[in-house]
Formats: sequence, structure tokens, C-alpha cells
Amino acid sequence: MTAHAQGGTAANFPNKPIRWVTGGGPDAMARILGQKFTEAWGQQIVVEERGGGGGMMSAELVSRATPDGYTLLLATGTHTISPNYFKTSYHMERDFAPVSLLGVITFILSVHPSLPVKSVDELLALTRARPGEINYTSGGNGSPAHIITEFLRLKAGINVVHVPYKTVGQAVTGLLGNQAQFMFVVSPASVPQIKAGRLRGLAVTTLKRSNAVPDLPTMVEAGVPDFDAAAWNGMMVPAKTPRDIINKLNTEAARALKLPDVQEKISALGFETVAGGPAEFAKFLKAELDKWARVAKATGAKAE
Repeated sequence: MTAHAQGGTAANFPNKPIRWVTGGGPDAMARILGQKFTEAWGQQIVVEERGGGGGMMSAELVSRATPDGYTLLLATGTHTISPNYFKTSYHMERDFAPVSLLGVITFILSVHPSLPVKSVDELLALTRARPGEINYTSGGNGSPAHIITEFLRLKAGINVVHVPYKTVGQAVTGLLGNQAQFMFVVSPASVPQIKAGRLRGLAVTTLKRSNAVPDLPTMVEAGVPDFDAAAWNGMMVPAKTPRDIINKLNTEAARALKLPDVQEKISALGFETVAGGPAEFAKFLKAELDKWARVAKATGAKAE
């Protein structure tokens, strides 16, 4: 039975709740946009977190779902990193259809307030003065925070210890509890803690400063050349989802992203909204996959 035969055409889509699966980063984008989808369509968007495994649990679930538009993936940079470190049961380009890039965000190099550093230079100096004594954390081996720190370790020649957790949320909790002293935290998870004084931000990983924390320099401005590691959110569906349904999802995402209250909420988290067509997102996805493959090879980092 085809997806079309199952009532999966855009004319009557959606006529039941939609499941938006997240995992591999914060789910704020899905919750903010999901509310607008519900208001527009009268159908509930159920945000379902499948954290852990470098985003693999969420991606595997969606890759096996019926291609009818009722199961979405909140794709993130994690999903373009993990294939370099884990054997996955899916392929990001073959088994998914891109719908839309939704937003680009930065990671923030964040430290526990007890650490006596207020700049990237001071952090690097401290790690060199105390080799093997400073811990950094991440949402797991092969996760973005792990690989970005390995990239920094390679470029700056520092000796730091990795303390991995199963999810980003657990890693941030570990950082807040001083089980680790620093982490590249994705902006939506870091900004509220920085503003509350529970973390100290040192720099952002994008090539331009973030509106959410405009006082923080970029890593390049802080003296680490060629350091560019943006995070992002996008919407994907299983491959073979009907094109008219993909287009309907894309149109609704573009509409929602332009709403003033959505812009306000997303900007406060550090997102720069980016709406575009499926073809643009496919091109972006390939560039990300290629970039992280090069970084993986250069750092030699292992997931084990």
C-alpha cells in the first residue's frame, strides 16, 4: 500500500496528530513551531524526545516510520556528526527527505563560575598549566560538544579530560554541578544559565556574534583561527514522503517562522531563523556532512 493510498495526500493532511521526534539537542524549536502548527491545522503536534546515541535513536525511529508526513525529525548538527563515529542503520541523505532548514545557532564555550577564567586565552592558559586536570563534558562520545572540543584541543594543543554523558541535558547538569569545568553548550541550553549566573560564557563558535549574547566574542575574535562550528535545526521526514505533503510542511514552517512572537522566542534562544526550500536544505545538509567528515579525519577522535 502506498503512502498516497493511506490518505497521505496534502488535500486532507493533516487529519490526525503529528509526531515530531527530537534527540541530539534541545527541543525548543519543535515546541515553539509545533504550537503554531497546531493552531493553524487544529491537530496536535506531539513532541517526542528520543535522546542519546548521538541523535541516532531519533533518526532511526523516523527513518523507519511510514512516509506519510505524520512523523517528523528535528534534525540537528548532531545527525551530521554521528555517522563519522558510529555504525548507523540509516543514511542521512538516502533515508530522509529534507523539508526545511529552520534555524542556525551557535555553541557557547561555557565554564563553571568557580573556574578562575574570564576569556578563552585564560582557559587555554589554565589547561596548559594543569595538563590532564581540567574536565570538559558533552552529550556523549561522537556528539557535537565532544568533536568541537577535540577540534579545539587539536588547534590549541591542550590536554583536557572528556567526561561524556548520555544526553546534552545530563551534560549541562554535570557542568552546573562542577563535575566538569567547561563545555561547548548549544545556545538554547546555555543562554538561560549564563543569564542566571550559573554558567560563564567565554565565546561563541559561529563566525559572527550571537544576538542572544552580543558581548561574547567569536572564537576567531578570541584568538582561535578558522574556528567555525554552527549548530542548526531542520525538519526532515522519511524518504518517499509524498512531495505535496513535504511542500505543505515547508510552507507552514516558513509561515510560522515569520510570526513576530515566534521570532521573539527563537531569537531569545540564540537562533537565527532560516527558512528555505527542500533543495536548499539538501545542499546545506551535504555541506555539513562533508565538513564534519573532514574534522573527524583531522582530529582522529574516536567514539569509543
